[in-house]
Amino acid sequence: MSLTGEDRTLSPRTGWTRAHWEGLADRLLLAVRPHAAASSALVRLPGAASRSGEWSDGLEGFARTFLSAAFRVAGAGGNDPHDLLGWYARGLANGTDPDHPDRWPGLHEVRQARVEAASVAIALHETRPWLWDRLDQRVRDRVVAWFAPFVGEPPVDSNWVWFQTIVEAFLRSVGGPWSREDIERNCAMTESWHRGGGWYTDGGRRSFDHYCAWAFHFYPLWYCRMSGDATPGVAELRARYQDRLRSFLGDYATLVGGDGAPLFQGRSLTYRWATLAPVWTAALFDCSPLPAGQLRRWASGTVRYFLDRGALDADDLLTTGWHGPFPPLAQWYSGPGSPYWASKGMAGLLLPEDHPVWTAVEEPLAVERGDVARALPAPGWLVSGTSADGIVRVVNHGTDRAATDEPGVDLPVYTAYGFSTATATVQDPDTGLRPGRGLVAEPVDSAVVLLDAEGRPSHRPPVQSLGVRAGGALSAFSRHRAHWPPDGDGQDGDLLAGPWLTVGSVVRGPWEVRLARVDAVREDRPGGGSPSDGALRLRITGWPVAGDAAPIERPAAGGVEVRAGGLRSLVAGQGPADVEWSVEAITGAGRSALGARHAVPAATASPVRPGRWYWVVVGLVGESGPVPEDGGGLPRVAVVEQGTQVAVAWPDGRTHTVPLP
Repeated sequence: MSLTGEDRTLSPRTGWTRAHWEGLADRLLLAVRPHAAASSALVRLPGAASRSGEWSDGLEGFARTFLSAAFRVAGAGGNDPHDLLGWYARGLANGTDPDHPDRWPGLHEVRQARVEAASVAIALHETRPWLWDRLDQRVRDRVVAWFAPFVGEPPVDSNWVWFQTIVEAFLRSVGGPWSREDIERNCAMTESWHRGGGWYTDGGRRSFDHYCAWAFHFYPLWYCRMSGDATPGVAELRARYQDRLRSFLGDYATLVGGDGAPLFQGRSLTYRWATLAPVWTAALFDCSPLPAGQLRRWASGTVRYFLDRGALDADDLLTTGWHGPFPPLAQWYSGPGSPYWASKGMAGLLLPEDHPVWTAVEEPLAVERGDVARALPAPGWLVSGTSADGIVRVVNHGTDRAATDEPGVDLPVYTAYGFSTATATVQDPDTGLRPGRGLVAEPVDSAVVLLDAEGRPSHRPPVQSLGVRAGGALSAFSRHRAHWPPDGDGQDGDLLAGPWLTVGSVVRGPWEVRLARVDAVREDRPGGGSPSDGALRLRITGWPVAGDAAPIERPAAGGVEVRAGGLRSLVAGQGPADVEWSVEAITGAGRSALGARHAVPAATASPVRPGRWYWVVVGLVGESGPVPEDGGGLPRVAVVEQGTQVAVAWPDGRTHTVPLP
């Protein structure tokens, strides 16, 4: 997206002002109109349909863009030069007309309609003086009737409870039907998912991702905004949710790269700058621990990160992908309109032009001010950001999206040991986190696996976190029982169990010492055909890099380094010294959101001796960073005191000793 009129005095790092945000909103909203029905009720954007079908996708295109339009017009005090609200009012009237050929699917006809209903409700609330209050009473009655089936519906064990709560809050505000029991139950369920410090798991046991940000720190406070503090219990909820957002945002701010990139982790990543929802919500509800200038630098930097890398196509439409189009990033529920939940990241337009978030001079992000080292106990993450290259890395010893304690197949966007703001987890183009458990996504990058005699990698879930620690160096350990699908169908019930695998990380700057210990296979393991100890090999892989050309592979310190996209990734420094390691680069095409070709450094030890610790050094830096050519700059590792501690000597001369589990 080309920019004009940048203000490098007010915004020295991004050049963006509120006018740029308004221009972006207008550009996005006008671009979808050629793809709308004449009735304006359904916006059918080009692209593959979701599993919910084109009818549902048309509603999604309407609802999610309506949310941006509402923020744009309400924040301008009703000034609407493009008649955005008139256009959406026409769609609202026709979509809720049960006799219109472009009517919307009912909440009982298509489940996905319940998701979109929440966006419609928020948009109507924010534009009430200019839209709802001017609607014909018959249209208002039809809108209420379309929302009403939500009342009394049983809950869904996920963030979906907030779609119902938001809709019922709107219904209550306009004299429609609503249920106190629904709202109190949904708030109580949300409480049960809070894991401390503002971190929520999305219904499951260890399901941490961006939904914590754009759902659990967006909808609850919007419910309070729509309800008003005069509603019994709302003032208390508002204070609670503000405190949690304040705590969460301090952590979340460390997960942004110096280029504005969010962490590439979890599902629904095609929503892109929806990751900004809690940033603007904190400003709107006056609960940010960060200065206003840093909030705007964060928000403008993230939007520019995506726009400068091709998020919009030639027709100014948001594509399914991260940078440009990347269809494998779609989940089963993703339709062509799904990326427009980026609208949540436009909520800052509600803030008036004289608000400090628009008038303060931009301030640097956390990783721009210095190196970041943080332990996040709730998701089981270690965060290491380096200001020299602006990369933020997360080492994962607690998140796997497993809903039970039964073994399951990997979902690498959750189960990998590493995520970052500069790399993208290698995707399986055929899985898309689709319902059911019949699809296998084999772990490729940032993995610790056992290879059976056929070379098949083991899977990780469920993870048993053994804790994260901060100090001079970050450290964390976790444990899981290695297991394999018996064949290509990957049915969880047939998984073949192997030995327990304990994995640890000691992290400082761009370096991670990754350790692994394999326990002996026990006689009580289920299933014939499980691999024996003697047939197993241990493979540890590093960070993925990608580009349009084939990544460069070269030896590095007895290991292997791969280069692409301005990044250098290596696995080296393997130990112990008497173990035979083989190194390679695992390469492929069409499976990275960051480029056509990818490569992952890997080291494999064979054979594996149970009860013994193995390790490698994993590194990820910008191309000009300190990756050694001869091993002289690598961390040095020693397991001491009969295997009870690991001592790491870092390149700057510091040494840290960490107890082993």
